[in-house]
Order: sequence, then C-alpha cells, then structure tokens
Amino acid sequence: MSNFTLITGRTLEQGRTLEIGKFTKDYMDRCAICEINPEDLKKIGVESGSNVKVKTAFGEVVVKAVSSPSSSPNIVFIPMGFWANAVVNPNTQGSGMPTFKGVPCEIEPTTEPVTPIYDLLKKFHKKPYEYKFSEHSDPSQPQNEYAVSNVVCCFCGCICDDLEVTVKGSKISSVRSACAIGTAKLLNYEKERVYKPMIRKNGEFVETSLDEALNTAAKILAEAKYPVLYGWSSTSNEAMRVGVRLAELVGGVLDNTAVCCHGPTVLGTQQTGVVKATLGQMKNRADLIVYWGCNPIFAHPRHTIRYSAMAKGRFVPGRKGRKIIVVDVRPSPTTKIADLYVQVNPGMDYELITALRMAVKEHTIEAPVVAGVPREKILEIAEMLKSAKFGVIFFGMGLTMTSGKGRNVEEAIKLVQDLNEWTKFVLLAMRGHYNVTGTNAVMTWLTGFPYAIDFSRGYPRHNPGVTSATDVLIREDADAALIVASDPVSHFPKKAIEHLSKIPTIVIDPRWSPTAALADVFIPTSFVGIECEGTVYRMDGVPLRAKKILNPPDGILSDEEVLEKLVEKVEALKLGR
Repeated sequence: MSNFTLITGRTLEQGRTLEIGKFTKDYMDRCAICEINPEDLKKIGVESGSNVKVKTAFGEVVVKAVSSPSSSPNIVFIPMGFWANAVVNPNTQGSGMPTFKGVPCEIEPTTEPVTPIYDLLKKFHKKPYEYKFSEHSDPSQPQNEYAVSNVVCCFCGCICDDLEVTVKGSKISSVRSACAIGTAKLLNYEKERVYKPMIRKNGEFVETSLDEALNTAAKILAEAKYPVLYGWSSTSNEAMRVGVRLAELVGGVLDNTAVCCHGPTVLGTQQTGVVKATLGQMKNRADLIVYWGCNPIFAHPRHTIRYSAMAKGRFVPGRKGRKIIVVDVRPSPTTKIADLYVQVNPGMDYELITALRMAVKEHTIEAPVVAGVPREKILEIAEMLKSAKFGVIFFGMGLTMTSGKGRNVEEAIKLVQDLNEWTKFVLLAMRGHYNVTGTNAVMTWLTGFPYAIDFSRGYPRHNPGVTSATDVLIREDADAALIVASDPVSHFPKKAIEHLSKIPTIVIDPRWSPTAALADVFIPTSFVGIECEGTVYRMDGVPLRAKKILNPPDGILSDEEVLEKLVEKVEALKLGR
C-alpha cells in the first residue's frame, strides 16, 4: 500500500461519454480509472490496466489503474464522477464546496471488479433502480431536412454560438463547428431518456400522468419542513425565476451547482471585488494569458481557439502574438501549448499567489522555494505579468476545490488588482455548466445572493457552510429535495448522497440519471437549446438566446412550464388557492 495525493477533475472523454449516457460501459471505462505515474505503478506493484483500490478517510472505491506520464510522482487523478466522489473529502470549510482536490489517499492492488453505477447505488438504498430507457417516435414531427445556423451550444460556459445543426427526419443528423463534447450532446441527446412521468408505488417506479406526478411532487414539497431545491445551471434563466418563487413558497434552501464548482469564486469576489472583461475583449487584446488550475483543452475544448491562446484578435495576430503561462499541480494537455509551465505543490496555490504579489510590489522574497517553485522563477513570472500590455488570468477548480477555497480566489483577485498598477490585467473564472453564470446572476437579482439561499424564515439568508445544499444534506437537515436539471448523486460526496437517498426526492430533467434512479418522482422535460429556447449566460456574463432546433416529443414540456404548474399546485396546498 502506498500514499498519494488524489486530484479529481474533468477530462475530454469524461465529458463526451456523459453526454452519450452515464449508464454505458464507455462512460464507466472513461471515469472509473485512476491515472498514476509509471514509476508509482511500479512501486505499487501493478500494471496499467489492472484494478486498484483507492482508500481515503472518507471511503474506498475500486477503479482501473492507468499509466499516465502526465501524472506527477505521488499525485493520482480520478475523473470527476461517481467513483471519484466516493472517496473525496465532504468538508466544505465554510464555503459549501467539498474538497475534491488534494485528498490524501492510499492505493493497493486488488482483484475486486470495478463496480458499475447501479451496483454502487445499491449501497445507499434498497430501492429498485433499473429502468428501461424509452424509444420515442413522433409522426407529428416535421420529416423534412433543414439546417439551423448560429446555434448556441448548451454544454459548457463558453456557450459557443456559431454552430450549424442539420435536422433530418425529426432527428439531428449532423453538427458543424462544435467541439467533441458539444457534438456528443447534440447527436445523443435522446439517449437514456424516459418520456413518461413516473412515481414510486410500493417501492417501484410506475408510469403516470403529468398531473398525478405534479400532485405527488407538490404534496412532498408542501409538507416538507426544510426542503432543498438544487440544480438550475443546466436550464434557462426563465426557469430559474420560477424556481426562486417556489423556494420562497416552501421555505426551503435554494442552491445551484456553483456550490460544487465556483461558489468559492463568488465568496472571493464578495470580499475583494473583481477586475473583469468580456471574452471578446480578451480575444482582441490579450498578449499574455495565464491558465491557473484549469485545463481548457479538456474541459472547454474550443475556449483556446475562440477566445484565448489560439484566437486571432483585432490587435493580437494569434498564438504568435501571445505568451502563455500554465500553473497547475500536474502537467495537462493545456501545458503543451504553454511558453512556461509552473508546477505548484498541491494545496499551496495561495502561497504562490502571495509570493507573486510580493514580487510585483518589489518586496523581498526570502524563501528560496515557495510552494515548490524556485524564487528565481517567481521573479521571472512577475516580470512577464508586469510586461504584458493586456493580461488575463483564467482560473479553474484548481483554486476553488482545494484548501483555502474562497481565500485562494480572493488572493488571485488581489494579484490582478496589484498588476493594474503596472498594466491592464483582468481575470475570469472558467465556469463549467453552460448556464451556471446565469444561475448566479438570476438568483442574485431576485434574492440578493448567488447561491446557498435559505428561505426558512420567510426571507432570503445566505451563509455558505450552513445553508448550502451540500452542508444541509451532509448534516441530514433536509427532509425533501427537488432536483432540477442536475445530477448531484454523480457529483456530491458520498455522505451527502446517503442522506439524499433517504428523503423524498423529485427530479425534473430531460434525461435519466443516477439521481433519478434514487427519486420518488421523475418528470421528464425538454432540452434548452435543442427542444425549447431560453436565455443563458456565457461565463463572462454576456447573455445569449439559446435557439429551439426541433419540436419536443409530444407531451414533454419545458422546465419553466413544469415548474409553473408545480408552483400553482403548491400554492393551492400551502395557501388554499
């Protein structure tokens, strides 16, 4: 048995296969793995492709060992998903964000098999999970062939708006200009879908009418004393508006997926302010780009081409006119395009940023090495930053998911503010879900707070670490849950999932998911940007209108329409209307 530091995060194949289906063998093969340095594999005594057991203080899981030269010694990597979250640290350190990176772990060889999702779910609850996905054919759909241009891709925070989609015989037949993940979503959106509402009767799911499903859901929410209403960042702003009304009506906790990605970014911004710009300004003007704790080549595949490193701007000719710095705990595909790669020790980003601030302000750095980076390199980086005409720091969950969380972001913002005494510098969070930026904006407009909002006293309160969905579930405070356009069972720590499996849960989502498998009510809806339109926000806060490409299946409503009907029924029960 050997000791390592566990890092979790996105990969290109993890993103592509989750859009094809989370219950497929391909998804398990891409996510139930552990990337390990070849020399570390020898120390463990296993070959690449063999099974290993990863143990932490919070759980254990069997995954397949994969030899990865990009993994640094003593650092291992498991792609984000159900297997990784079985062993991550649920402690949110007052931020709502569990610690998904920098978790001490032990790894040992094993002959035990890698466990599929359904079998893992059985460890949480004895409810029957299997469900046969539906095939759907609607003769009322137009059967002609047509193309839709300038389609908005509703996958990641880039929400690229230049796609061309061809529809043939009421099916999407081809996609142009999208990345591998966006293409996978558009071509496979109908997979693992169920087209009829379902409720649990005698422990098993049965198909029912939309009205009965809504009545059951309304009764659960109306009778709950402290429900959680979670998700929202993969739906439209219009649906979120209705969700805020519903949370206020039932006196619950309203939270979104920022709690598991950039909630700490919000906290750092609240403390310090932020120096921002649009992606268009960055593309046209940035001559120095820093990617800190992020891997856009995998997580946001077109980001470097459309907006940053490779993009041809009005005042910058392209890659040749830019310097690229990558700061991360291990090499990644993004480091291959960098002029300078800086490897920081896990959990020590705060120290490195502070040292850079000292160098920028021309203070003396006495330590020869800070966070694993030699003093000379820190001084070199500081000079590169100060010499830029227009610099950008794109930062990811390498800052938000490790110890320090919001303080890491706060220090990064202060670094950018310091640099503006020398030149023009901005920073931007690399947001994951396509409308998580919109979620934070809408909830702030309507409640004054961006996430972790508690309506239990009749008015909105915000206390991350207390009122976040993760903390409420981990403490076992919630007595019901409404999940909208999200899959927390695949992304929350084990302890939170354990409680979610015990309480009445409603899922409103276009697709079946591990969360739906634990639910008591499932209401299928249409896809924003495919089967219905809606307003979404790009990661830089620019609103775009997602188009409707084709008609939804007969009887399938949008999230907004379902939520409006649910509000009406809850009002009738709570207010006697």
